Amino acid sequence: MLAGKLVAEVDEAMAGDPVGLEPDEYGGVSVPCNLELLLVLVRQGWVGVTLPPPEVIGAWQERFLGVWERTIDDLEPDPAYKDARRVVLNETFERLAEASAAVRGAASR
Repeated sequence: MLAGKLVAEVDEAMAGDPVGLEPDEYGGVSVPCNLELLLVLVRQGWVGVTLPPPEVIGAWQERFLGVWERTIDDLEPDPAYKDARRVVLNETFERLAEASAAVRGAASR
């Protein structure tokens, strides 16, 4: 139930207006948080956690990081922060995609 709500919120943000994904908007903050929470639930072995397929997570990553790259400079961040944050965001999506692939691989055995 909790995982479903987190996925639904990310899905809604990704399908909505890209402005909502900008780094200083709600979706720009909540999406990475939701992804991290999903990772915690999966790692803790919560029953009933269903992650989207890795391809969907990859599409989310492309959309989210595309908006982030186009808009982050408007906030005039320190270059070191910007570089470090980019790494964290990419790793978050990639870890979730890996977890999704692992769960799907285990389920097919």
